[in-house]
Amino acid sequence: MTKLNEKEIISIFQKNLENHRFVSEDVEVFRIGKTNCVTKVDTLVESTDIPPGMKLKDAARKSVVACVSDFASKGVKPLYGMISITLPKKFSKLKITDLAIGLGKAAKEFDLRFIGGDTNEGKELVLQVSLFGSAKKIVARKGAKTNDVIVTTGPFGYSSAGLKILLSKKKATREFSKKAKRTVFRPVSRLKFGITNRKFFSSSMDSSDGLSTTLHEMAKQSKKKFILTKLPTNQDIFEFAKTNKIDPLDLIFNGGEEYEIVATVNPANISRIKNNAKAQKIPLFEIGYVTNGVGVMYKMGTKTIPIKDKGWLHFGS
Repeated sequence: MTKLNEKEIISIFQKNLENHRFVSEDVEVFRIGKTNCVTKVDTLVESTDIPPGMKLKDAARKSVVACVSDFASKGVKPLYGMISITLPKKFSKLKITDLAIGLGKAAKEFDLRFIGGDTNEGKELVLQVSLFGSAKKIVARKGAKTNDVIVTTGPFGYSSAGLKILLSKKKATREFSKKAKRTVFRPVSRLKFGITNRKFFSSSMDSSDGLSTTLHEMAKQSKKKFILTKLPTNQDIFEFAKTNKIDPLDLIFNGGEEYEIVATVNPANISRIKNNAKAQKIPLFEIGYVTNGVGVMYKMGTKTIPIKDKGWLHFGS
């Protein structure tokens, strides 16, 4: 197949669709009359997005979570959705019913309404979800200011660990394995947190392509340097990494599939963010600060090491 990666492929479409001024964002915003419409589309493919052991109900929910998470990072509530489903001919009525139940429960969970869609036949299951909402403005990926605090919901590393357990049979305690697999099968979305705190975010982004990619994209668009002083994770991630001889930083920064919010916040608003997180029982990590410069760095003891952008990239290998 093509040797182009995802970013290069997108660039080709932008050029030919005459979207030369395109700025990468979690959602798309356009105006109809006096209304600012917000939309997002995301695709779940059976062979690449559904690991062994994942129920179809959970796969259907995950396809919705992926879209909702982008709305969450922008502080916007999705209101309506449409679904395009490609089904193999061999799919039984029971499997199709499981997909429908999963989508229905997700709609209730996030208080949105699916209004239509399309079905087609193909070689494998493909779920394409489009969501729609409206907002006066969104929290952009750019906007971080010098001395802003970098925060993220979390923790990170469990989805990557879960996939390594499921796909590569990595060793783990029963408790850790259950925790990591649940992160893969039943990912969370921080929609309420994003909506509650949008007025306090100077910039914000969904982390599903990997924490390293998210931080680099926000720093680049803001034309700032991000300095990290703390890792958004727990001790059991380091224990799992040590047992399996894996770099814990790779688990934390490059795993992807974590639908968390990464944001920058004026120091004057940090206490409000923390109080809101505590009220919603959401783990919030204060991981660093914004300064002048370029790139993403991690202060580890007496050393400062660069964090490379090595998150998930379709067609990257």
